[in-house]
Amino acid sequence: MNTVKVGDIEIGGGKLVLLAGPCVLEGFERSLKIGRRAKEIADKLGIPYIFKASFDKANRSSIKSYRGPGMVEGLKILAEIKRELNVPIVTDIHESYQAEPVAEVADILQIPAFLCRQTDLLIAAAKTGKAVNVKKAQFLSARDMINVVEKLRSQTEKILLTERGTSFGYNNLVVDMRSLPIMRGFNCPVIFDGTHSVQLPGGAGSSSGGQREFVAPLVRAACAVGIDGLFLEVHDKPEEGLSDGANMIALDNLEEILMGALKIHEALI
Repeated sequence: MNTVKVGDIEIGGGKLVLLAGPCVLEGFERSLKIGRRAKEIADKLGIPYIFKASFDKANRSSIKSYRGPGMVEGLKILAEIKRELNVPIVTDIHESYQAEPVAEVADILQIPAFLCRQTDLLIAAAKTGKAVNVKKAQFLSARDMINVVEKLRSQTEKILLTERGTSFGYNNLVVDMRSLPIMRGFNCPVIFDGTHSVQLPGGAGSSSGGQREFVAPLVRAACAVGIDGLFLEVHDKPEEGLSDGANMIALDNLEEILMGALKIHEALI
């Protein structure tokens, strides 16, 4: 498998990598607090850690929903967190023009699921030379993602693919575990998004619902099938989260979830 180097971290080289943080930046202090605790847990377990958070959630259900601090202020916060924690950063981009300025701070540019077929966005991200993590759309089969990979490979080999559930009727997602080996078959490291996979899109009317009680079993199942990394949105108080609070996991539960995942992952190596 092609491996992707992000700072000192090699994704796809055998170690389980963690991408974790709040769904959206909630100010510097709280975001740093969440990242610092996630890093402490990851370090304790010997898991390479990458901080994640969005500076803008452009696809919120309601016009009234909190979106984040925006790109300019958000990049300042992300740069400071990167310096404080000394870890790589992953964040979303939604528009092609965002690729270059975001790449000055982020080590991985993430393409949201709804935008994974947007050719210009993919090419702009790939041209920065940074790793690109593409979330598989809820409406695509895993095999359809080969077209996304080929678009990116016209510019880069630093490609990560993330499974985050597939639409199953309205306001519901399921995870087809076959997608993990299928996408790994494209010679790309594959990440499992354990928290968005339990999301209930639009399930709360003006916001999404979630079933965080299923995060742990789905994470264990994904590790049993074979993955290279875990993407988890975490929060010190998920019930206070300004975005995706219903499916984020509490920091207090992160270590237990990772321990279970790690045992299964290491058993397969």
